Amino acid sequence: MRFYRRAASLIVILDVYFVCFVYFVYICVIKTYVMTILEEIQRPTKSEQRVANASYATLAAALLQIQSDNTEIEIEETNDRIKIPFKALRFLGDILKAMGEGKPVSIVPIATEVTTQKAAEILGCSRPHLVKLLEAGKIAYTKVGKHRRIRFEDVMKYKQNMKEEQKKHIIDMMNADEETGLYDS
Repeated sequence: MRFYRRAASLIVILDVYFVCFVYFVYICVIKTYVMTILEEIQRPTKSEQRVANASYATLAAALLQIQSDNTEIEIEETNDRIKIPFKALRFLGDILKAMGEGKPVSIVPIATEVTTQKAAEILGCSRPHLVKLLEAGKIAYTKVGKHRRIRFEDVMKYKQNMKEEQKKHIIDMMNADEETGLYDS
């Protein structure tokens, strides 16, 4: 009788892990599909990558030599000189580096507010689920008329917290498996 209880509890544990595994695979497939679509739209071409790599190397070398916060660059084709803050030049270097690596680049001002649909897309969940999170107070929002607006940085902070919590749960599951002897590290 004791053997059957132990076997039954093992089957329940395996069922839970199987459901978690299927859910994890489902989320990964959906997220990969969405990211693939976004990358196809914004991914730099090979020629843009080559230009970005060459420009980044030159800019990185120049940034090491700059001593002032007020820098000036010249556009060769028009002979126009433009004053640019040093932070903006450093940011341009980050953009060129990412493009050179073939990564899509998007610039979003920090104080930007997004719609519930856009926030749901960023988090990889449905809009109704996001509205439940908002109503539960998990993410701060403001109302403009009947529409909810969420600060981009609040969405990203929630996403980061979600990732950390998922990582913690996975570690807890692995530790529980090690204790029961199901997982050998």
